Amino acid sequence: GAKKKARCPGLGLFYTLLSAFLFSVASLLVKKIEDVHSVEVSAFRCVFQMAFVLPGLIYYKTGFLGPKGKRIFLFFRGFLGSIAMVLLYYAYQVMPLADATVITFTSPVFTSLLAWIFLKEKYSLWDLLFTFFAVTGVILIARPPFLFGSRVTGIEGSYSDHIKGTVAAIASTLSAASTIVILRKVGKSVHYFLSIWYYAVIGLIGCLIAMFALNEWRLPHCGRDRVFLILIGLLGLGGQVFLTKALQIEKAGPVSIMRTMDVVFAFILQAVFLNHIPTWWTVGGALCVVASSCGTGIRKWRHSVKKA
Repeated sequence: GAKKKARCPGLGLFYTLLSAFLFSVASLLVKKIEDVHSVEVSAFRCVFQMAFVLPGLIYYKTGFLGPKGKRIFLFFRGFLGSIAMVLLYYAYQVMPLADATVITFTSPVFTSLLAWIFLKEKYSLWDLLFTFFAVTGVILIARPPFLFGSRVTGIEGSYSDHIKGTVAAIASTLSAASTIVILRKVGKSVHYFLSIWYYAVIGLIGCLIAMFALNEWRLPHCGRDRVFLILIGLLGLGGQVFLTKALQIEKAGPVSIMRTMDVVFAFILQAVFLNHIPTWWTVGGALCVVASSCGTGIRKWRHSVKKA
């Protein structure tokens, strides 16, 4: 028989690294764009998602609604996923890029906690320790006045905007963790493209309603910002594609560890293109969150290996 073609070692990790870079550049463009609300940026991202997924739905003949028993889960997956995207883009716009990126990496910890609550998955003392590290990292980044005093340095704009961005980033992370729990509940009974389709359609509808309610719909005045909107959609789509391909050929543990390179890219891009050097508080918070995320990934990896 024909021999199977050998897979290139480390290809999945390379895809993960490329995905992290694309997501980081898209985050930088969200930060650089002017006079465009985060809801409108999210709407453009949803349009690109729909354009990519529609041919896949037709090719795989999955339909547009999915199985009857799973539609409610798909709806909440799309609803919570779109909320997570809008809140994350808002956090990028009002607080330092590295700070917002670090907070998003508490998602694995919150995913384990929500899976324990809703899916009755095991939650050990190690998970509790990783949660403590993640919360400590967020506190070091937010630096509340009752712990750090009234003079807080190294933030962008006013401290109230910094707190708003921190709350938005945490809410985004919780929403993203909830979508992962929903996807675990659904399992493999629903095609991946259908899940993205709900995310894009519900997100676009929600963004359009929010834009008209807030009276924020307007085309950017600058041609550069219009290019940025297109690039954000393309880069976000590319990052999701490469992350999906990485998870198809590599174990989830190494992928989740390599994804922390997103934090490194955020620090570099912030220093080079935004001329904003992160404070030692942010670095300390990043180390706590990355340690928590890596620890969670390694534990799940070892558990899957033992189970196999």
